[in-house]
Amino acid sequence: MAFMTAMNIVGSGLTAEQLRLDVISENVTNMNTTRTEAGGPYRRKMVVFQAESGRDGFRRAMAEAAAASNRGFENAGGVRVTEIVEDPSDLPITYDPSHPDANEQGYVEMPNVTLVKEITDAMAASRAYASNVTAFNTLKSVLSSSLEIGR
Repeated sequence: MAFMTAMNIVGSGLTAEQLRLDVISENVTNMNTTRTEAGGPYRRKMVVFQAESGRDGFRRAMAEAAAASNRGFENAGGVRVTEIVEDPSDLPITYDPSHPDANEQGYVEMPNVTLVKEITDAMAASRAYASNVTAFNTLKSVLSSSLEIGR
């Protein structure tokens, strides 16, 4: 059914943006972490999204619509997270000879996390999440109205 396809698309967007917000909060939490298990300072993480293609083409969509098929909505489209990558940008260096991770010259490699960048990303993810919630509420309203027609 078409509303199931739309729900899958909206659900994929909600899930992806929630993961993005989780990664952003991890970045902010570790913005002062100079020593990790992997060695060296924490590196900023970023979420990579990929659009799901949905149906193959117009002809297939028309054939499915004509057959009134419920199959195929697992290929509904939407978005998915392909990977979480580390930001390859340079690590900032600060002078703090009293820091336990300082080198012989007194410099410390700090994480490449910038609070302003993380807040900006969080605002964008929050807006995208809210847009998906609005789409879900609209879908719910349309579904409710269509059920009223049958009365």
